[in-house]
Amino acid sequence: MKQQVRILGVDDSPFKFGDQRSLVVGALVRVPNYLEAVLKTDVEVDGTDSTDRVVEMISRSRYKDQIRAVMIDGIAFAGFNVLDIEDLSRRTALPVLTVTRDMPDMGEIRNALKKHFDDWQRRLELVTRLGLERVKTAHKPLYACGVGLDWKEFEELVAISTVRGVVPEPVRIAHLIASGVARGESYGRS
Repeated sequence: MKQQVRILGVDDSPFKFGDQRSLVVGALVRVPNYLEAVLKTDVEVDGTDSTDRVVEMISRSRYKDQIRAVMIDGIAFAGFNVLDIEDLSRRTALPVLTVTRDMPDMGEIRNALKKHFDDWQRRLELVTRLGLERVKTAHKPLYACGVGLDWKEFEELVAISTVRGVVPEPVRIAHLIASGVARGESYGRS
């Protein structure tokens, strides 16, 4: 993967109980850390529209031909609005990588989905379809899954886009923007 590649980092904003929709921000970053554009959409809290909404956000962007990969913070937005990253990759013709700081507890996820959703099996299948792989960083590891590139290339994307700490800049910047817009000030870690 060449230096200066443009990666679209995507993350959702925090939301409150009772919110119907949640902001989703795309940060187009020329790695390692030059922000070139910000995109936005929204998704239904605990809905099923996240894949369609992210595809639309990318497809309508004037920057779509510059994006070389999509990097997402986790696999679900706005609670359990789970992305189908294989469909997202196919429909945008882009590699897609999800990253998370910690290995999720799949038993807890299964129980929460089963308790709250009639379509829990479909959501769980999307969450577990691609197993998470450990990605070494200079600090602690990330956990990731992806489609559209071989694993070595995904590891290289993480390495060249991580400036400090663990989280790659495209995801970190998207997180800062989304939380700042939603709360008036950015907070927390991505």
